[in-house]
Amino acid sequence: MQFEVKVLRGNEGLMAIMLEAADVCDAEAQAKAQGYTVIAARAKQRWSSGQPWHRSAFPLVLFSQELVALLGAGLSLVEALEALTEKEEQSDIKQTLTLVISALYEGHTFSHALAQSPKDFPALYVATVQASEKTGSLAEVLSRYVVYQSQMDGIRRKVITSSIYPVILAVAGGLVMLFLMLFVVPRFSQIYEDIGGDLPLMSRLLMNWGHFLDANWQSLLTGATALCGGLLFVSTLPSFRQWLEDVVWQLPALGKRMHLYQMARFYRSLGMLLQGGMPVLGALRLVGGLLRASMREQLALASTSIQEGGSISNAMEKYALATPLALRLLRVGERSGQMSEMMERIAAFYEDETTRWVERFIKLFEPLLMAFVGLAIGVVVVLMYFPIFELAGSIQ
Repeated sequence: MQFEVKVLRGNEGLMAIMLEAADVCDAEAQAKAQGYTVIAARAKQRWSSGQPWHRSAFPLVLFSQELVALLGAGLSLVEALEALTEKEEQSDIKQTLTLVISALYEGHTFSHALAQSPKDFPALYVATVQASEKTGSLAEVLSRYVVYQSQMDGIRRKVITSSIYPVILAVAGGLVMLFLMLFVVPRFSQIYEDIGGDLPLMSRLLMNWGHFLDANWQSLLTGATALCGGLLFVSTLPSFRQWLEDVVWQLPALGKRMHLYQMARFYRSLGMLLQGGMPVLGALRLVGGLLRASMREQLALASTSIQEGGSISNAMEKYALATPLALRLLRVGERSGQMSEMMERIAAFYEDETTRWVERFIKLFEPLLMAFVGLAIGVVVVLMYFPIFELAGSIQ
């Protein structure tokens, strides 16, 4: 597999070399063996020819990693951005970087230049850079953002990975059921009609259903396609998404876990901004967008309480934005002056609890789903063959 590796060596400047390797680590090892300093490595896009169907997502984490490496190598901010722009192959990403460089040449700050492209640089990222401009520690702040984003992506990956097997099992079971009902059952119905005789009630109902599917499969397929299309369209509506989110939040178990996940994002983001030197009220305003509407109202009230001189822990306790354990850690942070570190610990605790719950749920759900799919398929098969068993018994 081919990998594109961005490297530095001596006075040659930033270069992109192509290497054939088994994985990213192997590609980086080959580049280092050739005397290069590795900046970043990624798999080569084999199907990149032609016009893309949609605008590529800006690789924010990769951009931050490369920028930190170049700044650490001694390049100025503008030089590092120009080097990244020169080696960028995708036109839309290159255009975004060009706009940022143009804003810097006009005398604007880096955070202001990033804010001109809100689709590529979220408000949280811009605020992180803005906080670093007061302390002059851009590379350190960007490294902290990379760690933050990696941790949040790690939670999502764990949830997605844990859900793959149940989804595959459910899809496979559904396809087997469709095959039985659309192809096997109608043919058994014809066989039993030719044989004649009375069928058991459940077998007769199953055969009638098979007849119905065989006679109306085109209409049913059209209706199912229209229904799926309608559901896909409705799922894109913000009002439907809000309604679905409200329904899920009302479920006791899922609602609690979604609350913990949002609180983990909230405290992780807040701790990162505070560690970067941003005032607490400004940080609270920025991270409010990570919470759902009802929790944003509580956060606004908590911010007002803090602005009026109240402590962070009391405001979070009063407006239900912290669990008892989180409150203890917040109070420790207020006494020790390590509030950002305590918020990181709160986020880690929430993330661990969410991950453990997902793993326990999947371990319980998988066998239940397997048993349900097996039972459903088994019932259909038994009802199809039951008349044959009765016929064999009567012959004996």
